[in-house]
Amino acid sequence: MTSSHTDCHFCLQSLRGRKYALRDENAYCVPCYDSLYANPCEECKQPIECSSKDLAYKGRHWHEGCFRCAKCSRSLVEKPFAAKDEVLLCTECYSDEYSSKCFHCQKTIMPGSRKMEFKGSSWHESCFVCQYCQQPLGTKPLITKDNENYCVPCFEKQFAHHCYACKKVITSGGVAYHDQPWHKECFVCAVCKTQLSGQRFISKDEYPYCVDCFSKFHAKKCAACKKPIAALGGAKYISFEERQWHGECFSCAKCSVSLVGREFLTRQDDILCHKCGSA
Repeated sequence: MTSSHTDCHFCLQSLRGRKYALRDENAYCVPCYDSLYANPCEECKQPIECSSKDLAYKGRHWHEGCFRCAKCSRSLVEKPFAAKDEVLLCTECYSDEYSSKCFHCQKTIMPGSRKMEFKGSSWHESCFVCQYCQQPLGTKPLITKDNENYCVPCFEKQFAHHCYACKKVITSGGVAYHDQPWHKECFVCAVCKTQLSGQRFISKDEYPYCVDCFSKFHAKKCAACKKPIAALGGAKYISFEERQWHGECFSCAKCSVSLVGREFLTRQDDILCHKCGSA
């Protein structure tokens, strides 16, 4: 610009009719200003004169024509760019060299765009969605199955087991009974409600019973002693004409000899050995 100041603050030459630059309210002729204050260009190392546009980034300076991608040499003026190890790159070159690929679509995740990290892989935010409802997962709890991600409600709807007793989702553990899943705390005796997980139990009419309750309410009664005959497989009993006996109770009503494996006779409700029955 032309000056109303009379002399250059540094060389003291007249500024009348000459261009000058101001710094701290002092006027300098262009040569003095450039030699004193012009920033060196990062690319060509020459001073950026006051007549040139000075582009600055993180304390470094470039001529407008030198502000270019270090790989493809395209101008970065008024364009998005990225820096890697103090080298400036256009977004395309940076993406080719350094950007992550989306695990879902395999396309580059461009610098400046939001990406999601999950199990060591990167995702576009728009690709990181529930496989079933297609809603963004963001930072919500999720469950992975067969390399696909699901929000918790959709996973439970599609894949989770529901307890046969309470119908609620079984999130961990559980017991299988009659090909049906049960919560451990729901798998109880049908009578006394004692938890049966890890315990011996007996099944009747699709319901589980602890041994004591089954013996009390459902076990066969010995025709001799009237006590229940335990039904856990190992208990041996004798059956005859819809009546049952403990093995040790199956004896002659008269002489008390054991009739297990021997011939016997019946008289009314009694069983007798062949000798007592023939007398």
